[in-house]
Amino acid sequence: MVNKLFEKDATFEAGFMDLLGQKRETDADVNAAVAEIIADVRARGDAAVIDYTNRFDRLTLSTAEELKVSASEVSAAVHACDPETLDALKIAADRIRSYHEKQRPDDLSYVDEDQIELGYRWTPIENVGLYVPGGLATYPSSVLMNAIPAKVAGASRLVMVVPTPDGNINPLVLAAADLCGVDEIYRIGGAQAVAALAYGTDSIAAVDKIVGPGNAYVATAKKQVFGTVGIDMIAGPSEILVVADDQNDPAWIAADLLSQAEHDPVAQSILITDSADYAKEVEAAVEHHLKSLPRTEIAATSWNDYGAIIVIENLSAAPALIDRIAPEHLELCIEDPDSLAAQIRHAGAIFLGRYTPEAIGDYIAGPNHVLPTARTARFSSGLSTLDFMKRSSMIKLNADGLNRIGPPAVKLAQSEGLGAHALSIAIRLNMKS
Repeated sequence: MVNKLFEKDATFEAGFMDLLGQKRETDADVNAAVAEIIADVRARGDAAVIDYTNRFDRLTLSTAEELKVSASEVSAAVHACDPETLDALKIAADRIRSYHEKQRPDDLSYVDEDQIELGYRWTPIENVGLYVPGGLATYPSSVLMNAIPAKVAGASRLVMVVPTPDGNINPLVLAAADLCGVDEIYRIGGAQAVAALAYGTDSIAAVDKIVGPGNAYVATAKKQVFGTVGIDMIAGPSEILVVADDQNDPAWIAADLLSQAEHDPVAQSILITDSADYAKEVEAAVEHHLKSLPRTEIAATSWNDYGAIIVIENLSAAPALIDRIAPEHLELCIEDPDSLAAQIRHAGAIFLGRYTPEAIGDYIAGPNHVLPTARTARFSSGLSTLDFMKRSSMIKLNADGLNRIGPPAVKLAQSEGLGAHALSIAIRLNMKS
Protein backbone atom coordinates (compact mmCIF):
# COMPACT_ATOMS: atom_id res chain seq x y z
CA MET A 1 0.00 0.00 0.00
CA VAL A 2 1.22 3.48 -0.89
CA ASN A 3 2.86 5.36 1.98
CA LYS A 4 0.88 8.37 3.23
CA LEU A 5 2.36 11.17 5.31
CA PHE A 6 0.52 14.17 6.77
CA GLU A 7 2.52 17.20 7.83
CA LYS A 8 0.12 17.93 10.69
CA ASP A 9 0.77 14.54 12.32
CA ALA A 10 3.24 14.29 15.20
CA THR A 11 4.87 11.30 13.48
CA PHE A 12 5.47 13.18 10.22
CA GLU A 13 9.20 13.82 10.65
CA ALA A 14 9.93 10.21 11.62
CA GLY A 15 7.90 8.98 8.67
CA PHE A 16 9.64 11.39 6.30
CA MET A 17 13.06 10.24 7.51
CA ASP A 18 12.01 6.63 6.91
CA LEU A 19 11.02 7.61 3.37
CA LEU A 20 14.41 9.20 2.74
CA GLY A 21 16.15 6.14 4.16
CA GLN A 22 14.36 3.58 2.04
CA LYS A 23 16.79 1.17 0.40
CA ARG A 24 15.81 0.57 -3.23
CA GLU A 25 19.17 -0.56 -4.57
CA THR A 26 20.01 -4.26 -4.82
CA ASP A 27 22.33 -5.63 -2.18
CA ALA A 28 23.85 -8.26 -4.44
CA ASP A 29 27.60 -8.41 -3.91
CA VAL A 30 29.00 -8.93 -7.38
CA ASN A 31 32.38 -7.27 -6.81
CA ALA A 32 34.40 -10.49 -6.83
CA ALA A 33 32.70 -11.89 -9.93
CA VAL A 34 33.13 -8.63 -11.80
CA ALA A 35 36.79 -8.32 -10.80
CA GLU A 36 37.40 -11.83 -12.13
CA ILE A 37 35.72 -11.01 -15.45
CA ILE A 38 37.69 -7.79 -15.85
CA ALA A 39 40.99 -9.54 -15.10
CA ASP A 40 40.18 -12.28 -17.60
CA VAL A 41 39.33 -9.79 -20.35
CA ARG A 42 42.57 -7.93 -19.68
CA ALA A 43 44.51 -11.19 -19.93
CA ARG A 44 42.75 -12.90 -22.83
CA GLY A 45 41.08 -10.06 -24.71
CA ASP A 46 38.67 -11.08 -27.46
CA ALA A 47 38.70 -14.74 -26.44
CA ALA A 48 37.42 -13.89 -22.96
CA VAL A 49 34.79 -11.50 -24.33
CA ILE A 50 33.53 -14.23 -26.67
CA ASP A 51 33.45 -16.80 -23.88
CA TYR A 52 31.41 -14.58 -21.56
CA THR A 53 29.09 -13.52 -24.38
CA ASN A 54 28.38 -17.17 -25.21
CA ARG A 55 27.85 -17.95 -21.51
CA PHE A 56 25.69 -15.02 -20.42
CA ASP A 57 24.07 -13.43 -23.46
CA ARG A 58 22.31 -16.39 -25.11
CA LEU A 59 24.41 -15.83 -28.19
CA THR A 60 26.96 -18.07 -29.85
CA LEU A 61 30.00 -16.38 -31.37
CA SER A 62 33.00 -18.18 -32.81
CA THR A 63 35.35 -15.46 -34.00
CA ALA A 64 36.29 -11.93 -33.03
CA GLU A 65 34.99 -10.68 -36.36
CA GLU A 66 31.47 -11.59 -35.25
CA LEU A 67 31.64 -9.16 -32.32
CA LYS A 68 31.07 -6.14 -34.54
CA VAL A 69 27.69 -5.16 -35.93
CA SER A 70 28.15 -4.55 -39.65
CA ALA A 71 27.08 -1.50 -41.60
CA SER A 72 24.66 -3.66 -43.58
CA GLU A 73 22.99 -4.81 -40.35
CA VAL A 74 22.57 -1.20 -39.26
CA SER A 75 21.13 -0.28 -42.67
CA ALA A 76 18.69 -3.20 -42.52
CA ALA A 77 17.59 -2.14 -39.03
CA VAL A 78 16.92 1.41 -40.22
CA HIS A 79 14.78 0.11 -43.08
CA ALA A 80 12.88 -2.15 -40.67
CA CYS A 81 11.75 0.78 -38.51
CA ASP A 82 8.29 2.27 -38.76
CA PRO A 83 8.76 5.48 -40.83
CA GLU A 84 6.67 7.63 -38.49
CA THR A 85 8.59 6.43 -35.45
CA LEU A 86 11.84 7.07 -37.28
CA ASP A 87 10.67 10.61 -38.05
CA ALA A 88 9.85 11.11 -34.36
CA LEU A 89 13.35 9.89 -33.47
CA LYS A 90 14.82 12.44 -35.87
CA ILE A 91 12.79 15.27 -34.35
CA ALA A 92 13.98 14.24 -30.88
CA ALA A 93 17.59 14.06 -32.08
CA ASP A 94 17.40 17.55 -33.58
CA ARG A 95 15.97 19.03 -30.39
CA ILE A 96 18.49 17.25 -28.16
CA ARG A 97 21.35 18.36 -30.41
CA SER A 98 20.16 21.98 -30.45
CA TYR A 99 19.93 22.12 -26.65
CA HIS A 100 23.33 20.53 -26.07
CA GLU A 101 25.04 22.76 -28.63
CA LYS A 102 24.11 25.69 -26.41
CA GLN A 103 26.08 24.07 -23.57
CA ARG A 104 29.41 24.28 -25.38
CA PRO A 105 31.66 26.42 -23.16
CA ASP A 106 33.86 29.29 -24.30
CA ASP A 107 37.60 29.44 -23.78
CA LEU A 108 39.01 32.27 -21.67
CA SER A 109 42.16 34.37 -21.99
CA TYR A 110 43.04 37.54 -20.09
CA VAL A 111 46.02 39.51 -18.76
CA ASP A 112 45.96 40.32 -15.04
CA GLU A 113 47.34 43.31 -13.16
CA ASP A 114 50.82 41.73 -13.03
CA GLN A 115 50.82 41.34 -16.82
CA ILE A 116 50.48 37.56 -16.51
CA GLU A 117 48.49 35.96 -19.31
CA LEU A 118 46.02 33.44 -17.88
CA GLY A 119 43.04 31.48 -19.05
CA TYR A 120 41.77 28.06 -19.95
CA ARG A 121 40.69 26.13 -23.01
CA TRP A 122 38.24 23.29 -23.50
CA THR A 123 38.97 20.17 -25.53
CA PRO A 124 36.78 17.12 -26.16
CA ILE A 125 37.29 13.64 -24.81
CA GLU A 126 38.41 11.73 -27.88
CA ASN A 127 37.06 8.20 -27.45
CA VAL A 128 33.70 7.56 -25.77
CA GLY A 129 32.09 4.20 -25.01
CA LEU A 130 28.31 3.95 -24.80
CA TYR A 131 26.75 1.03 -22.93
CA VAL A 132 23.21 0.16 -24.05
CA PRO A 133 21.19 -2.58 -22.29
CA GLY A 134 20.20 -5.29 -24.75
CA GLY A 135 17.22 -7.19 -26.07
CA LEU A 136 13.97 -5.89 -27.49
CA ALA A 137 13.02 -3.87 -24.37
CA THR A 138 15.68 -1.24 -24.95
CA TYR A 139 15.44 2.52 -25.20
CA PRO A 140 16.57 4.29 -28.37
CA SER A 141 15.91 7.59 -26.58
CA SER A 142 18.78 6.78 -24.21
CA VAL A 143 21.10 6.25 -27.18
CA LEU A 144 20.29 9.79 -28.30
CA MET A 145 20.77 11.24 -24.82
CA ASN A 146 24.19 9.65 -24.36
CA ALA A 147 25.60 9.86 -27.87
CA ILE A 148 24.53 13.32 -29.01
CA PRO A 149 26.27 15.32 -26.23
CA ALA A 150 29.48 13.39 -26.95
CA LYS A 151 29.28 14.26 -30.63
CA VAL A 152 28.40 17.89 -29.89
CA ALA A 153 31.43 18.09 -27.59
CA GLY A 154 33.62 16.94 -30.47
CA ALA A 155 34.41 13.32 -29.57
CA SER A 156 36.25 11.80 -32.51
CA ARG A 157 35.16 8.18 -31.88
CA LEU A 158 31.98 6.84 -30.33
CA VAL A 159 31.75 3.12 -29.62
CA MET A 160 28.49 1.42 -28.64
CA VAL A 161 28.19 -1.96 -26.96
CA VAL A 162 24.82 -3.68 -26.77
CA PRO A 163 24.09 -7.33 -25.97
CA THR A 164 21.79 -9.12 -28.41
CA PRO A 165 20.27 -12.10 -26.53
CA ASP A 166 19.08 -14.76 -29.00
CA GLY A 167 20.29 -12.38 -31.70
CA ASN A 168 17.49 -9.90 -30.95
CA ILE A 169 17.80 -6.14 -30.78
CA ASN A 170 15.33 -3.31 -31.11
CA PRO A 171 16.01 -1.96 -34.63
CA LEU A 172 15.34 1.55 -33.35
CA VAL A 173 18.43 1.26 -31.15
CA LEU A 174 20.62 0.72 -34.21
CA ALA A 175 18.71 3.44 -36.06
CA ALA A 176 19.37 5.85 -33.19
CA ALA A 177 23.07 4.95 -33.22
CA ASP A 178 23.19 5.57 -36.95
CA LEU A 179 21.39 8.89 -36.53
CA CYS A 180 23.88 10.03 -33.89
CA GLY A 181 26.95 9.06 -35.89
CA VAL A 182 28.12 6.20 -33.68
CA ASP A 183 31.32 4.89 -35.27
CA GLU A 184 31.45 1.30 -34.01
CA ILE A 185 28.85 -1.08 -32.56
CA TYR A 186 29.63 -4.38 -30.82
CA ARG A 187 27.11 -7.07 -29.82
CA ILE A 188 28.46 -7.55 -26.31
CA GLY A 189 27.26 -6.62 -22.83
CA GLY A 190 27.85 -7.09 -19.14
CA ALA A 191 31.06 -6.56 -17.21
CA GLN A 192 33.02 -8.05 -20.12
CA ALA A 193 31.87 -5.25 -22.42
CA VAL A 194 32.86 -2.59 -19.88
CA ALA A 195 36.29 -4.25 -19.48
CA ALA A 196 36.78 -4.38 -23.26
CA LEU A 197 35.96 -0.68 -23.55
CA ALA A 198 38.23 0.27 -20.66
CA TYR A 199 41.30 -1.83 -21.49
CA GLY A 200 40.84 -2.68 -25.15
CA THR A 201 41.22 -5.95 -27.02
CA ASP A 202 42.66 -6.80 -30.42
CA SER A 203 39.28 -6.02 -31.98
CA ILE A 204 38.03 -3.19 -29.76
CA ALA A 205 40.29 -0.22 -29.12
CA ALA A 206 40.05 1.23 -25.61
CA VAL A 207 38.01 4.36 -24.93
CA ASP A 208 38.57 7.26 -22.54
CA LYS A 209 35.14 7.44 -20.93
CA ILE A 210 32.19 5.04 -20.55
CA VAL A 211 28.60 6.23 -20.21
CA GLY A 212 25.21 4.56 -20.14
CA PRO A 213 23.08 2.48 -17.76
CA GLY A 214 23.22 -1.23 -16.99
CA ASN A 215 22.52 -3.91 -14.41
CA ALA A 216 24.44 -4.51 -11.17
CA TYR A 217 27.32 -6.19 -13.03
CA VAL A 218 27.65 -3.26 -15.44
CA ALA A 219 27.43 -0.67 -12.65
CA THR A 220 30.03 -2.51 -10.58
CA ALA A 221 32.33 -2.89 -13.59
CA LYS A 222 32.10 0.85 -14.24
CA LYS A 223 33.10 1.50 -10.63
CA GLN A 224 36.06 -0.87 -10.90
CA VAL A 225 37.45 0.57 -14.16
CA PHE A 226 37.01 4.18 -13.02
CA GLY A 227 40.43 5.80 -12.94
CA THR A 228 41.56 3.89 -15.99
CA VAL A 229 38.65 5.55 -17.80
CA GLY A 230 36.10 8.14 -16.80
CA ILE A 231 32.46 7.25 -16.18
CA ASP A 232 29.28 9.29 -16.18
CA MET A 233 27.52 8.21 -12.98
CA ILE A 234 26.16 5.14 -11.21
CA ALA A 235 22.45 5.58 -11.80
CA GLY A 236 19.94 4.02 -9.46
CA PRO A 237 16.22 3.28 -9.95
CA SER A 238 14.17 6.07 -11.50
CA GLU A 239 12.16 8.51 -9.39
CA ILE A 240 9.67 11.35 -9.73
CA LEU A 241 8.33 13.92 -7.28
CA VAL A 242 5.17 15.79 -8.31
CA VAL A 243 3.99 18.89 -6.46
CA ALA A 244 0.34 19.49 -7.39
CA ASP A 245 -2.55 21.62 -6.19
CA ASP A 246 -6.19 20.65 -6.56
CA GLN A 247 -6.59 22.60 -9.80
CA ASN A 248 -5.02 19.73 -11.77
CA ASP A 249 -6.96 16.88 -13.30
CA PRO A 250 -6.13 14.01 -10.93
CA ALA A 251 -5.90 11.63 -13.91
CA TRP A 252 -3.04 13.73 -15.32
CA ILE A 253 -1.06 13.65 -12.10
CA ALA A 254 -1.70 9.93 -11.62
CA ALA A 255 -0.34 9.25 -15.11
CA ASP A 256 2.76 11.32 -14.32
CA LEU A 257 3.42 9.31 -11.17
CA LEU A 258 3.04 6.03 -13.05
CA SER A 259 5.30 7.20 -15.88
CA GLN A 260 8.27 6.46 -13.66
CA ALA A 261 6.72 3.61 -11.67
CA GLU A 262 6.46 1.56 -14.86
CA HIS A 263 10.24 1.64 -15.33
CA ASP A 264 11.13 -0.66 -12.49
CA PRO A 265 9.53 -2.36 -9.47
CA VAL A 266 11.92 -0.34 -7.30
CA ALA A 267 11.27 3.02 -8.98
CA GLN A 268 9.74 5.66 -6.74
CA SER A 269 6.87 8.11 -7.31
CA ILE A 270 5.99 10.76 -4.73
CA LEU A 271 3.12 13.27 -4.66
CA ILE A 272 3.19 16.41 -2.52
CA THR A 273 -0.10 18.30 -2.31
CA ASP A 274 -1.83 20.71 0.03
CA SER A 275 -5.21 18.98 -0.23
CA ALA A 276 -6.05 15.69 1.47
CA ASP A 277 -9.20 15.35 -0.64
CA TYR A 278 -7.24 15.85 -3.83
CA ALA A 279 -4.66 13.28 -2.68
CA LYS A 280 -7.48 10.74 -2.45
CA GLU A 281 -8.60 11.61 -5.98
CA VAL A 282 -5.09 11.09 -7.36
CA GLU A 283 -4.76 7.80 -5.51
CA ALA A 284 -8.05 6.62 -7.04
CA ALA A 285 -6.89 7.74 -10.49
CA VAL A 286 -3.67 5.75 -10.08
CA GLU A 287 -5.68 2.61 -9.33
CA HIS A 288 -7.85 3.28 -12.38
CA HIS A 289 -4.83 3.68 -14.71
CA LEU A 290 -3.26 0.51 -13.32
CA LYS A 291 -6.14 -1.52 -14.73
CA SER A 292 -5.09 -0.83 -18.31
CA LEU A 293 -1.35 -0.08 -18.43
CA PRO A 294 0.77 -2.56 -20.43
CA ARG A 295 3.34 -2.67 -17.60
CA THR A 296 0.76 -2.80 -14.82
CA GLU A 297 2.53 -5.39 -12.67
CA ILE A 298 5.79 -3.41 -12.58
CA ALA A 299 4.05 -0.07 -12.00
CA ALA A 300 1.77 -1.46 -9.28
CA THR A 301 4.67 -3.03 -7.41
CA SER A 302 6.62 0.24 -7.52
CA TRP A 303 3.63 2.33 -6.41
CA ASN A 304 2.59 0.02 -3.59
CA ASP A 305 6.09 -0.66 -2.25
CA TYR A 306 7.82 2.69 -2.74
CA GLY A 307 5.20 5.26 -3.71
CA ALA A 308 4.30 8.06 -1.29
CA ILE A 309 1.67 10.76 -0.87
CA ILE A 310 2.66 13.71 1.31
CA VAL A 311 -0.07 16.11 2.40
CA ILE A 312 1.21 19.47 3.64
CA GLU A 313 -0.69 22.38 5.17
CA ASN A 314 0.59 24.95 2.67
CA LEU A 315 2.66 24.75 -0.52
CA SER A 316 5.16 27.12 1.09
CA ALA A 317 6.46 24.06 2.96
CA ALA A 318 7.23 22.22 -0.28
CA PRO A 319 10.70 23.63 -1.14
CA ALA A 320 12.32 22.42 2.08
CA LEU A 321 10.92 18.91 1.61
CA ILE A 322 11.92 18.86 -2.05
CA ASP A 323 15.50 19.79 -1.23
CA ARG A 324 15.70 17.00 1.33
CA ILE A 325 14.44 14.48 -1.23
CA ALA A 326 16.64 15.92 -4.04
CA PRO A 327 14.59 14.14 -6.71
CA GLU A 328 15.75 12.98 -10.11
CA HIS A 329 12.60 14.43 -11.75
CA LEU A 330 10.53 17.22 -10.21
CA GLU A 331 7.19 18.37 -11.58
CA LEU A 332 5.69 21.63 -10.28
CA CYS A 333 2.03 21.41 -11.35
CA ILE A 334 0.88 24.60 -9.65
CA GLU A 335 -0.30 28.07 -10.59
CA ASP A 336 3.08 29.81 -10.23
CA PRO A 337 5.77 27.16 -10.75
CA ASP A 338 8.56 29.65 -11.46
CA SER A 339 8.35 31.25 -8.00
CA LEU A 340 8.50 27.85 -6.33
CA ALA A 341 11.33 26.67 -8.58
CA ALA A 342 13.41 29.69 -7.57
CA GLN A 343 13.39 28.39 -3.99
CA ILE A 344 14.65 24.89 -4.87
CA ARG A 345 18.33 23.94 -4.82
CA HIS A 346 18.37 20.18 -5.38
CA ALA A 347 16.69 18.49 -8.35
CA GLY A 348 17.97 16.73 -11.45
CA ALA A 349 15.41 18.28 -13.79
CA ILE A 350 12.48 20.59 -13.06
CA PHE A 351 9.28 20.52 -15.13
CA LEU A 352 7.31 23.73 -14.79
CA GLY A 353 3.54 23.99 -15.01
CA ARG A 354 0.52 21.80 -15.65
CA TYR A 355 1.34 21.16 -19.29
CA THR A 356 4.91 19.93 -18.79
CA PRO A 357 4.81 16.22 -17.96
CA GLU A 358 8.13 14.61 -17.09
CA ALA A 359 7.71 12.16 -19.97
CA ILE A 360 8.18 15.00 -22.48
CA GLY A 361 11.69 15.38 -21.08
CA ASP A 362 12.40 11.68 -21.50
CA TYR A 363 12.06 11.98 -25.24
CA ILE A 364 11.86 15.23 -27.04
CA ALA A 365 12.10 18.45 -25.00
CA GLY A 366 15.87 18.70 -25.47
CA PRO A 367 17.55 18.55 -22.04
CA ASN A 368 19.19 15.27 -21.09
CA HIS A 369 17.20 12.54 -19.38
CA VAL A 370 20.30 10.96 -17.80
CA LEU A 371 19.93 12.46 -14.33
CA PRO A 372 21.23 11.98 -10.77
CA THR A 373 19.17 9.57 -8.66
CA ALA A 374 19.06 8.48 -5.01
CA ARG A 375 19.44 12.04 -3.68
CA THR A 376 22.70 12.61 -5.58
CA ALA A 377 21.15 15.75 -7.11
CA ARG A 378 22.45 17.36 -3.90
CA PHE A 379 25.93 17.35 -5.45
CA SER A 380 25.70 16.32 -9.11
CA SER A 381 24.00 17.22 -12.38
CA GLY A 382 22.46 15.52 -15.35
CA LEU A 383 24.56 14.42 -18.31
CA SER A 384 25.62 17.31 -20.53
CA THR A 385 28.04 18.38 -23.22
CA LEU A 386 30.48 19.31 -20.45
CA ASP A 387 30.71 15.65 -19.42
CA PHE A 388 32.51 14.97 -22.68
CA MET A 389 34.94 17.87 -22.43
CA LYS A 390 37.88 18.75 -20.22
CA ARG A 391 39.52 22.05 -19.31
CA SER A 392 43.20 22.88 -19.46
CA SER A 393 44.59 25.89 -17.62
CA MET A 394 46.76 28.28 -19.66
CA ILE A 395 49.59 30.31 -18.05
CA LYS A 396 52.05 32.57 -19.88
CA LEU A 397 54.71 34.78 -18.26
CA ASN A 398 57.36 37.03 -19.73
CA ALA A 399 60.51 38.17 -17.88
CA ASP A 400 58.77 41.14 -16.28
CA GLY A 401 55.88 38.99 -15.09
CA LEU A 402 58.22 36.42 -13.56
CA ASN A 403 60.10 39.20 -11.79
CA ARG A 404 56.80 40.36 -10.24
CA ILE A 405 55.45 37.07 -8.91
CA GLY A 406 58.56 34.86 -8.86
CA PRO A 407 60.08 35.94 -5.52
CA PRO A 408 56.99 35.12 -3.39
CA ALA A 409 56.72 31.82 -5.21
CA VAL A 410 60.34 31.04 -4.23
CA LYS A 411 59.50 31.85 -0.62
CA LEU A 412 56.51 29.48 -0.66
CA ALA A 413 58.57 26.67 -2.23
CA GLN A 414 61.27 27.14 0.42
CA SER A 415 58.66 27.04 3.19
CA GLU A 416 57.53 23.64 1.92
CA GLY A 417 61.08 22.31 1.72
CA LEU A 418 60.92 21.82 -2.06
CA GLY A 419 64.33 23.01 -3.19
CA ALA A 420 64.03 22.11 -6.88
CA HIS A 421 60.78 24.03 -7.06
CA ALA A 422 62.47 27.10 -5.62
CA LEU A 423 65.50 26.62 -7.87
CA SER A 424 63.49 26.36 -11.09
CA ILE A 425 62.06 29.82 -10.43
CA ALA A 426 65.06 31.48 -8.78
CA ILE A 427 67.51 30.41 -11.50
CA ARG A 428 65.52 32.47 -14.00
CA LEU A 429 65.66 35.48 -11.69
CA ASN A 430 69.35 35.16 -10.81
CA MET A 431 68.24 34.70 -7.20
CA LYS A 432 69.68 32.42 -4.61
CA SER A 433 67.25 29.59 -3.82
